[in-house]
Amino acid sequence: QVQLVESGGGFVQAGGSLRLSCSASGKILGFNVMGWYRQAPGKRRELVATISSVSGTNYADSVKGRFTISKDRAGLTVYLQMNSLKFEDTAVYYCYYRDCNDFWGQGTQVTVSS
Repeated sequence: QVQLVESGGGFVQAGGSLRLSCSASGKILGFNVMGWYRQAPGKRRELVATISSVSGTNYADSVKGRFTISKDRAGLTVYLQMNSLKFEDTAVYYCYYRDCNDFWGQGTQVTVSS
């Protein structure tokens, strides 16, 4: 089992910045993928960004150039730096971990005012 704890969501005006953090604990395998998904009201959950030691980073087109995903050296905490936030970035953001199984965090709300 892997536990994921997110922090850093909140309310921000359009054009502002937020940084999300997700700390993983439990049975962490070296070859994993971590990342962030988001779900806006009435919409499907969508990929935001992922990071792994094998395939590097991957971003949704809608956030490229604005969001940056990174991990700490221990590989247990993943960050999502979100700059130039837009109203359409408003969503619940979920931390994600995959090795042989998928695990999800509880979600953190990001609200961007227009």
